[in-house]
Amino acid sequence: MNTLYKIALAIAIVGCINWGLVGILSFNLVEFLFGNATILTRVVYTLVAVSGLICLGIFTKDLDH
Repeated sequence: MNTLYKIALAIAIVGCINWGLVGILSFNLVEFLFGNATILTRVVYTLVAVSGLICLGIFTKDLDH
């Protein structure tokens, strides 16, 4: 698997864990670590969004080869 896809998948998984915590426990790990509405929080959310879009490319790849 391409290194870019591995990095994007790892970041997307972190985002999924964060949203799971928000949904189950009402605890936002990103805001806890980086502060509420800080530039770092926005960067993390942007990286998660871009990673999710990159992961969409996995559906179009033939990963069997």
